[in-house]
Amino acid sequence: MSLDQPSRRALVTGLVGTLGVGGAYYLTRSDGTAHDLSPSFHSSDETSNLGVELQGKPIMGASDAPLDIYYWTDFQCPFCEQFERETLPDLVRKYVEQGTVRIIFISLPYFGADSMTAAIGGKCVWDQVRDADPSTYWDWHAAIFEEQGEKNSGWATAENLLEYTRSVDGVDADSLESCLDDRRSALEDEINADSEQARSFGVGGTPTFSVFDPDSESVGTLVGAQPIERFDEAIERIGDA
Repeated sequence: MSLDQPSRRALVTGLVGTLGVGGAYYLTRSDGTAHDLSPSFHSSDETSNLGVELQGKPIMGASDAPLDIYYWTDFQCPFCEQFERETLPDLVRKYVEQGTVRIIFISLPYFGADSMTAAIGGKCVWDQVRDADPSTYWDWHAAIFEEQGEKNSGWATAENLLEYTRSVDGVDADSLESCLDDRRSALEDEINADSEQARSFGVGGTPTFSVFDPDSESVGTLVGAQPIERFDEAIERIGDA
């Protein structure tokens, strides 16, 4: 697909127009870290123009932002941690806080059982805080990424997630424990359905980002721990399409 003519149809059929692919770690650094951010969050029960059910997914930014960024992520993914530490602060300050972009967080547990446990934990926490204080979700999300260890080393087990949660104000670890016990099967089904849809879009790993204009249905995709300059390019291109 030509990058000059990105389209929703191309993404849905799996022919993703890739604006950037990242494998190596980038050396650019933001002035702050992800945990320094205090972004707003909101929930939605709608199905987006891209065909993604937004219910149960944390959404960072204004509900009426003209552009969406769909962010497929895994708490065990080292490139996701790198993106959140190095690029996300600039993305939030330049576009989310200005009302230009909202970011939809979608779990794609790529690295096995502990990734799935962390993804379920994220859904549990979001369900717990979204109506009372949705921005509290960010404190938990950032805290989990700060604890990231080697993939499948045990750092993301349910026991450890509960321990990390006890240090996050506004999130009830006992409620999280109950949710992990009582709702694991149902939430795992939701995550698997999201993962199946991601595969139908051509998403094959984390982090993957789709920049989408709901009005024009223009879309472009970034893959990997991209620096802010790649997001600048993608946002400008999709916004002008």
